Amino acid sequence: MKILVDIGHPAHIHYFKNCARIMTEKGHEFLFVVRERDSTMELIRSTGFDYVSRGKGKAGLINKMIAIPQTDYKIYKIAKKYHPDLFLSFSSPYLAHVSWIMRKPHIAFDDTEHAKFEHWMCRPFSDVVLSPSCYNAKLWKNQILFQSYMEMCYLNPRYFKPDSSVLDKIGVKEGEKYCVLRFVSWDANHDVGQKGLCYQDKLKLVRELSKDCRVLISSEDELDESLKKYQLRIDPKDLHSILYYASLYVGEGGTTASESVILGTPAVYLNTLHVGYLDEDEERGLLFHPNTLDETLAATRQVLNSDNYSHDYKRKWEQLLRDKIDATAFMVWFIENYPESKKIMKETPDYQNKFKFDF
Repeated sequence: MKILVDIGHPAHIHYFKNCARIMTEKGHEFLFVVRERDSTMELIRSTGFDYVSRGKGKAGLINKMIAIPQTDYKIYKIAKKYHPDLFLSFSSPYLAHVSWIMRKPHIAFDDTEHAKFEHWMCRPFSDVVLSPSCYNAKLWKNQILFQSYMEMCYLNPRYFKPDSSVLDKIGVKEGEKYCVLRFVSWDANHDVGQKGLCYQDKLKLVRELSKDCRVLISSEDELDESLKKYQLRIDPKDLHSILYYASLYVGEGGTTASESVILGTPAVYLNTLHVGYLDEDEERGLLFHPNTLDETLAATRQVLNSDNYSHDYKRKWEQLLRDKIDATAFMVWFIENYPESKKIMKETPDYQNKFKFDF
């Protein structure tokens, strides 16, 4: 089977890389079509998979809408040359359109309830949409729920082993507490009307956190001069190990918050947007979603200064892993057995329990 995958964000590489490795070993072929941005290109090169660039893309909703026909055409030309049997993506409207034109199945994954633009551009042209069971918006007829998170595809202990050498790279001493603080660029389609922390709040947050631990900042935008000394400059492939060994994650990025939780690191999510998987993490006591800066600081102190918090958190984290399935194993099965797998999941959803992770 030949499979064409669209990559619009670095996280998408992580979602599909283990599935692609397993299926490649079985004789299947993969080609990744990648939107150019520095971290994405570094990551795709590190996988060793075949890939082609589809350009840098456009910023802003209007520009992205105008660019859709152009990107569709770029991918159509690539697909005509590659002759895929199946298209795979994380809610890529471009792949959905091209697959529909070429009359080939498109399997889409999606976990972002508020990404309305992507939904309307992608789902009507997709054969099936797979979403985590905690998805809390109205389901489409072609939508199927699975008992896991997208981040489980690559951070499940079966696939991820932390590298302690990252601590030397970032200059953290043995036993030293540190917090990863992340600011995002707020330029995604679903970020329209949203905004992050103002400069004064960022500065206060850093100063208060610094009283209890070392602060390392990851930022999509240029940092103000007063915050640059805290900036985390790393190889993108080291981020998950850094999150694993961190005492705490605090940030505007939802994906990174979910990654931290799956790695067993408490997270404080600083964003007005709600998504089902983070709401579930909050309900399980694995994540804080404060409304004010004071609530944020109270949450960080609870994590960093409570002797009992760490033990209680580990118990809840282990239960999370027991409750979820191996998303990668499920993905491999679903693709290899499509379209029969779609029928099985529609008629017998509990079939997916075969992919439970034995933690």
